Amino acid sequence: MEEPLSIEKIVWRGPEGEVIACVEKNKVMRENLEELRQIAQDALEDAVLMGCDEQQVREALSVLMLSLVNPYPHRE
Repeated sequence: MEEPLSIEKIVWRGPEGEVIACVEKNKVMRENLEELRQIAQDALEDAVLMGCDEQQVREALSVLMLSLVNPYPHRE
């Protein structure tokens, strides 16, 4: 099993590679990811308890994340 993602250690970057140094922005990102992690953990646990295949649930969660749409397309 892979080690859990250390959200605290993520260095957030902008589209051009610049570091996002704003304390408040980093706090919001950390809180959002922690919330997503807990919701995904709860969903996985519920699924397994109901008899679903763990790997299938993990794949569905991955596909769900990859299907998110950016409502703010990059502007040149």
